[in-house]
Amino acid sequence: MIQTSTPSILKGAFILSLAGLISKMISAGYRVPLQNLTGDLGFYVYQQVYPILGMALVLALYGFPGAISKLISDTHHISRPVSIPSFYLPVFALLLVFSLIVAVIGWLEAPQLARWMGDPRLVPSIRTSFFVFLFIPVISVLRGVFQGKNDMTPTAVSQIVEQILRVAVIIAAALIVSRGGDLYHIGAGAAYGSMAGALAAAVFLIIWTVKKPGLWSFDRFPCRTPFSRHVLLYGLLISFNYMLLLSLQLVDAFTLVPQLVQAGYSPEEAKVVKGIYDRGQPLIQLGTILASSLALALIPSVTRRRLEESPEQVRFSITSAGKITLYISTGAAAGLIFLFPDVNKVFFQDEAGSGYLRVLMLVIIGSSLSITTASVLQGLGRVRQTAFIVIGGIGVKAAVNLLWIPAAGIYGASFASLTAVAFVLLGNIVILRKDLSLKKRHHTPGVSLVLAVAGMSAALYISRGMIKALFALDDRLPLLLYILALSAGGAVVFGLILIRTGGFTRQEIEVLPSSKRLIQLLPKG
Repeated sequence: MIQTSTPSILKGAFILSLAGLISKMISAGYRVPLQNLTGDLGFYVYQQVYPILGMALVLALYGFPGAISKLISDTHHISRPVSIPSFYLPVFALLLVFSLIVAVIGWLEAPQLARWMGDPRLVPSIRTSFFVFLFIPVISVLRGVFQGKNDMTPTAVSQIVEQILRVAVIIAAALIVSRGGDLYHIGAGAAYGSMAGALAAAVFLIIWTVKKPGLWSFDRFPCRTPFSRHVLLYGLLISFNYMLLLSLQLVDAFTLVPQLVQAGYSPEEAKVVKGIYDRGQPLIQLGTILASSLALALIPSVTRRRLEESPEQVRFSITSAGKITLYISTGAAAGLIFLFPDVNKVFFQDEAGSGYLRVLMLVIIGSSLSITTASVLQGLGRVRQTAFIVIGGIGVKAAVNLLWIPAAGIYGASFASLTAVAFVLLGNIVILRKDLSLKKRHHTPGVSLVLAVAGMSAALYISRGMIKALFALDDRLPLLLYILALSAGGAVVFGLILIRTGGFTRQEIEVLPSSKRLIQLLPKG
């Protein structure tokens, strides 16, 4: 039984991870044309409501389905149908009550939330955004049951369907607004897009469930498991672990504009500056996805049981994942910082804010390492601790925003985000040290990493000078091709220097593609 189920679980985890990667790429990528269509002010409006929509998305995709799937696996045999009256309906009712409470509170308190954000015109968008929470119950229950039965395909497909329709509606709303509409309507358009995507996902999951009668039954069975405590508490704790970047944006939504006004900006200037600052969010998301997704592929089997049975193998997986995350995130951040004026121009049409956005790119390193270490800790059963650390990071971000923005302007927000991710990363490392013995000396990649960053920067500097001396890069298309060429070349130089200077061990190289050729580049061949 174990031998047949283990490959199924790993295959399901891969399918879900791949769907998540595709969805996150779509989620990060569409914000570039959104900003191009609506400008910095329209992008500011969207980013003010995005954290609300993002929280609903995380709850419906990770939090509650994760809690429900755990409940299913703990209380049901994998081949046993799930009772509609004894499970589906009670859990659905519980989540419906929760969602109604959040939606009603959000609707009633929207004027106060808009005042805290420093912009009363956001009230309609905030109110519409909270309606998305009403779609959480049906999506969460069905995704949770499928995942509890180790069938990840419905969740994966519904996630992609939801994201595609959501983005299509948002871009359509942006096109309408760009042709003379009120820019503040883009906030409501984003909410309608999220609701359309959620509705499509719900319909898809319902149809898939109906076609699988072995997944449900009308038989009643006694259940002593406290649904409310397990689903709500555990679901919320899981969600916090996926909300690091989202929580930083939420704090900025409430504090940045009011603090910029306090620093001397006019309200309209503060909104535009906030929109320019938010240009960094999709780039941070893409960099974090790239760095953490490759590393997380190495640690799907990190569990408390495996740590006890094969401690050295687990330590190797964790340290390798940490090193890969550090390498990729540092290379991505360094490359973006070096190329940022051009990156800003090709994606967002001008070079505004390049200074503080360069500082913000350093968040990629801290957020990527935080997500990787948090994933390890979740595998070891430290869900509660990692959630509390993220909550602490939210507090740090808010406190530093309030302290530094009036004094340092928008740079203060960038430094506040860096401080928050550093706090979360440090907290995760402290907890991880309790589970992993670090007495054994591990290979430290510091020198190799410094040499790789320096070599890549030198190569980019020389290449940039040569290309700009030979070609005119006034239009966005040639500028995009120039950035892609430099990025690819810089990545190759970065990776080769890492390998050549001993940044990877032979054992780590052996799991990579073309490992025989790469091994020849190691210091000792």
